[in-house]
Amino acid sequence: MNEECLFMDQNEIFKKVRSIISEQLDKKEDEITMESRFVEDLGADSLDIYELLYLLEEAFDDKIPENEASEFETIGDVVAFIEKKKG
Repeated sequence: MNEECLFMDQNEIFKKVRSIISEQLDKKEDEITMESRFVEDLGADSLDIYELLYLLEEAFDDKIPENEASEFETIGDVVAFIEKKKG
C-alpha cells in the first residue's frame, strides 16, 4: 500500500473508492453510498467488477485476493477491506 493511503481515514478511502466506481460505472458520486451494492444498486456485471478490482489495486497500490474480493457486496465492504489492509 502506498504511503499516501496509509494515512487515509475511512471517509477519505470511501471518497477515493467512490470516485473510481463513479467513473467506471458512469454513475453520479452522490448515487454511491457505503451501503450501495455493486450488482443490485449500481448495475455492475462481472466484467465491471474485475475492472474495478484492477483499478482499486492500482489506486491503493495493493493486491486484492480473489477469494476476498468475491465476498465484496457493498462499497462499505471494499472500504473496510482497504482499512484493514493499511493496518
